[in-house]
Amino acid sequence: MLLLVVSLILFFAAHSLRLFAPGLRARLIDSMGEKPFKGVYSLVSILTIVFIAYAFNEARQVTGMLYYPPVWMAHIAVTLMLIAMICLVASALPAGHIATKTKHPLILSVKIWAFSHLLANGETSSVILFASFLAWGVVMRIVLKRRARAGENLTRPFVSARYDAIAVLLGVVLWAAFIWKLHEWLIGVQPIAM
Repeated sequence: MLLLVVSLILFFAAHSLRLFAPGLRARLIDSMGEKPFKGVYSLVSILTIVFIAYAFNEARQVTGMLYYPPVWMAHIAVTLMLIAMICLVASALPAGHIATKTKHPLILSVKIWAFSHLLANGETSSVILFASFLAWGVVMRIVLKRRARAGENLTRPFVSARYDAIAVLLGVVLWAAFIWKLHEWLIGVQPIAM
């Protein structure tokens, strides 16, 4: 369990650097250069995600249940995950209405992902993992709102509604792939018992 907590702290520290220590981030970019910084940042991101996956798998072996969600909650979680996948894809595309209206579709996607998984999973390790991501998403959204109110422009300008159609199409495909086999292959659990 300690490994899971440490892995989450490392992940959130790395992913909150821009918001809570912008001066440090700016100094790192100045000393390394923007491209090398992005390369190191990407590597740290991948390593912390792998560390979380490993630590979560280890914690799942030894932790008990905090609560037993009803079976039908899994269906609500799966439905919410469709919205999360669409927002996730929208965050990676040029801005359509989804990106401009949600302002931060990636953070929204993380919050929906975490919340939906809290509905369907009551193991201690799952609650720690998903509650941490949900709390991080809420804090990130609050910080970004404050920065926007202070006059910082954080939203991407609207490009075209066709990117909404692409986000929905690719989001549905990604969601279906996770339902079909990808979730089981990556996580070892079927999202819905077949």
